[in-house]
Amino acid sequence: MTILVTGSAGHLGEALMRTLRAAGRPALGIDVKPSPFTDRVGSIADRPFVESCLGEVRAVIHAATLHKPHVATHGYQDFIDTNVIGTLVLLEAAVAGGVGAFVFTSTTSTFGSALTPADNEPAAWVTEAVTPIARNIYGVSKLAAEGLCELFSRRHRLPTIVLRTSRFFPEPDDNPAVRDRYETANVQANEMLYRRVDIADVVDAHLLALEKAKAIGFDRFIISATTPFTPADLPALRSDAPAVVRRLFPDYEQLYAARGWRMFPYIDRVYVNQHAMKGLGWQPKYDFAHVLACLRSGADFRSDLAREVGSKGYHATDFGEAPYPVA
Repeated sequence: MTILVTGSAGHLGEALMRTLRAAGRPALGIDVKPSPFTDRVGSIADRPFVESCLGEVRAVIHAATLHKPHVATHGYQDFIDTNVIGTLVLLEAAVAGGVGAFVFTSTTSTFGSALTPADNEPAAWVTEAVTPIARNIYGVSKLAAEGLCELFSRRHRLPTIVLRTSRFFPEPDDNPAVRDRYETANVQANEMLYRRVDIADVVDAHLLALEKAKAIGFDRFIISATTPFTPADLPALRSDAPAVVRRLFPDYEQLYAARGWRMFPYIDRVYVNQHAMKGLGWQPKYDFAHVLACLRSGADFRSDLAREVGSKGYHATDFGEAPYPVA
C-alpha cells in the first residue's frame, strides 16, 4: 500500500518519509519544495498534479500547510488556497481514487482564544470537547479544512482522522520576551509538561491513525506529550507553576539549576491526550519525566528522529534576531 505524504520537505513530512522508508513501506512524498524526501514537486492545490500522484496510493497523510509563522508574510488568500483548497483537492482526489484512509495534520492552534483564561481563572484543561475560537487566519483555515475532512467522511465514507498536534518545531520561541529570558532547550523542556510533543511520537500517532481510520470512520485527537497534571492542579498552575512541578518532581529544581534553567512562573493551559491514547492505542514515549531522566544522565531529551530532521525554518528570508515574524 503506497502512502502519499504531503509536505514532505517540512519537519513532519520528512520525519514521516524517513520512518516509512526505514520500514520499507512504499511512500510518495510531494511538496512545493524539492528535498531528499520529495519524490514529486508540485502544489496540493493543483488538481491535475494531485490526481497524477494518486495512481497507486491507498492512504494519504496530509501534513502540508501554511503555518502560524507565515501569518505575517502571507495573505488570507494564500492560507485559503493552501490550507483549504489544497485539502479539498486532496479529499476529492482521494474519494475518486478509492483511497482507504486519510489522515489530516491539524494543530492545537485551532483552539485559539479558548486557550486564554480570564485573569484569576485556573489554567485551561484542553480536551477535544473544548470549542475552538480561531485567533488568526491560520486557525480559521485549519478549522475549515477539518470541517471538509468531517464532511467527506460522513458524505463520502472516506475514513478520516484529524490530529491536532501541539508544538514539535525545534526553532526558538516566536515571543522575544521568552527568547530573552530562557534558552531554547529550557523552553522546550518546560513545554513538555503541557503543550509540546516529540516528533517521533507525532509520527507514531499518524501511522496508528492510518491503521485505525477504517474502524473509527472519523474523529479528532489531540496529540501532545502526556501531562503529569490533573484538573486539581489547574488553579495552582496559573499562580505558581514551579510549586506544582516541585511537588510532582522533587529533584527538578536541582537538575534545572545545574543547567541554569528555570520553570515558567505560570502555565495557562494543559493539553490532554487521553482520547488519543485510548482511541488510537497511542503510547507517547517522550514526556517531562523523560526530560528529567536525560538531564540526570547528561543526554539530549529529543528523540533520534527529532535530531535527524533538525531545524528547517519557515522562510527563505533572514529576519535577524527573530526566528520568524508573527503578526
